[in-house]
Amino acid sequence: MSIVTEAKAGKITEAMKVVAKVEGLEPEFIMRGIAAGRIVIPTSPYRDVKFCGIGEGLTTKVNASIGASSDIIDEDMEVAKAKAAEAAGADTLMELGTGGDFLSIRKKVCDATSLSVGSVPLYQAFIGAAKRDGSIIHMTEDDLWNATEQQAKLGTNFMAIHTGINNIVLDRLKAHGRYGGICSRGGAFMTTWMLHNEKENPLYADFDYLCEILKEHDVVLSTGNGMRAGAIHDATDRAQIQELIINSECAQKAHDKYDLQVIVEGPGHVPLDEVEMNVKLMKSMSGHKPFYMLGPLVTDISPGRDHIVTAIGAATSASHGCDFLCYVTPAEHLALPNIDDVVEGVQTSKIAAHVGDMVKLGKRDQDLAMGRARRDLDWNKMFSLALDPELARKVRTERSSADEDACTMCGDFCAVKIVNQNYNLAK
Repeated sequence: MSIVTEAKAGKITEAMKVVAKVEGLEPEFIMRGIAAGRIVIPTSPYRDVKFCGIGEGLTTKVNASIGASSDIIDEDMEVAKAKAAEAAGADTLMELGTGGDFLSIRKKVCDATSLSVGSVPLYQAFIGAAKRDGSIIHMTEDDLWNATEQQAKLGTNFMAIHTGINNIVLDRLKAHGRYGGICSRGGAFMTTWMLHNEKENPLYADFDYLCEILKEHDVVLSTGNGMRAGAIHDATDRAQIQELIINSECAQKAHDKYDLQVIVEGPGHVPLDEVEMNVKLMKSMSGHKPFYMLGPLVTDISPGRDHIVTAIGAATSASHGCDFLCYVTPAEHLALPNIDDVVEGVQTSKIAAHVGDMVKLGKRDQDLAMGRARRDLDWNKMFSLALDPELARKVRTERSSADEDACTMCGDFCAVKIVNQNYNLAK
């Protein structure tokens, strides 16, 4: 019995209780959210995972993506990245490798972390076909189903699956055109296969069979966003919106008919003035399913600092109702991320998630406590309240002031200390 079936029957599970306690909510709230499709808790029959609630009314969660490439294949490095991401505060992981032994690397990652692990099965299906037969165009429907089932059995408990790319979407894409083309690997693979073979996307055409596989292995369906914009001038175009319509219909069917937990993925490059519209559009069309934002990047001209670009868009999207953020690292658009990039990406997105929750959920108690600690020049308290205590302590220690109370920014003329010596402004 799936967690959705249990929720629809009014049963509160241990996973619901754990998430409720973490979020400071009643278990009934979590149960009702799962029954309605507004909340998901990825679980797995194949390994123990840290329960993480994603959806409306819950704090915004952050995903870290890792994975080898065809140029850099280092299984130990990917395991180290997984551990570093978890230590840095990631709520989930996605193992998105396109090089090496797919199943070996993913098993090692799953074994190395307590977090939910996601994947994109069609990478294995298409790349496996290219290695076997010389081209991705030789991928078969069975390749897709086998890859999905194999990865599920490893304990991969949520999957980005490109259900929304169909022939209608491709017609919209060709008619409208694009400045930045297709940036999604899954979108590029499936589009190429469909056009060459003149066939419908099997993930859409045989969606019922896909749902049966996911239900058997208790996998959360994350409707892949293959038509997301790779340039802000392509944001919110016809192909993206058509895919969203199809994905929303698939999400509804998966939840209503098969009792699957479902996440709906959102666009990648979006100018700041369109972020709110995209979040509200996604939520409205999908029936308020948990919304997974891939970024968004709000400008295209800052490679090397795209984690900062993303933080701007992510904070905005979270404040308007986005539930789940996919981090972006400083290496985005440039190279395969290393461990330092992964940590920086997680911590930057965690800031964005908190900023969004300050608006969306009114989560400001930690900021209030920090304000008071700064007023009182209580440095240890400030460190304990910081999102990255080690960094804050390191910077102060390396540039310490002769005055233990003040910092070297103001030294003898610390504004807070001057006022504290003459007035009592405590609240």
